[in-house]
Amino acid sequence: MTRTADSGASNSPGQATAAATALQARALGLRYGSRRVLDAVDLDLPARRITALIGPSGCGKSSLLRCFNRLNDEIEGTRVEGEVRLGGIDVYGSDVHVHEVRRRVGIVFQRPNPFPSSIHHNVAYGLRLLGLRNRREIHDRVEAALRAAALWDEVADRLEDGAPGLSLGQQQRLVIARAIAVEPEVLMLDEPASALDPAATLRFEELLHGLAARYTLLLVTHNMQQAARVADFTAFMHGGRLVEFADTGAVFTRPRDRRTEAFITGRYG
Repeated sequence: MTRTADSGASNSPGQATAAATALQARALGLRYGSRRVLDAVDLDLPARRITALIGPSGCGKSSLLRCFNRLNDEIEGTRVEGEVRLGGIDVYGSDVHVHEVRRRVGIVFQRPNPFPSSIHHNVAYGLRLLGLRNRREIHDRVEAALRAAALWDEVADRLEDGAPGLSLGQQQRLVIARAIAVEPEVLMLDEPASALDPAATLRFEELLHGLAARYTLLLVTHNMQQAARVADFTAFMHGGRLVEFADTGAVFTRPRDRRTEAFITGRYG
């Protein structure tokens, strides 16, 4: 993975008016070999708010998330351009440790991926990687994470049971607990409710509102109703570019770009 810096000013639709910004992208570009996936993306992610990231399949949404916590580093031939700043620090800086970036910017994928071990071990895994050894402290933080993920009451008496035995909705909340146990600043969720039934989806959406009191959330979703229900802000991507970014109500009722309107009304995508 190579990286080219470009700190030029931009008047992108992604520059937020919110008072606090958790994460900032400037002129962010991404290539996989000769193929350009992201092109000059500027985005100010409002702190402790829910931002929905919408757009047609293949527009670069998941690639953008992977840029934010450097998961694209794992792909040979990848080149990143521009900047991603977290707390004023460029996450691609030469003196920045990638594991610290991934602790501060967590990600939850479309399909839950619990480890084939106990519920407790799944949530404690990241804490032990951080060097925690005190059993009481680990237990307390596991409990706190499971409570924050609205799962504690369902598993408190079976923490040593295997995580793969949980329902799909419970597994999704478990991997969220695993992500927040290490206290990230930003939590990214890549279509996390797409495989859930309606009841589990509703519970998941209720959980997001609670998490937003402590974390900055970036939610990729193809469900326009879900974006309208849960997100404070919405960003629309098309062809690797960020086309529009605004308060969710404005995006859904007064979109500035005809491509945004066409997508949210179902005329394409």
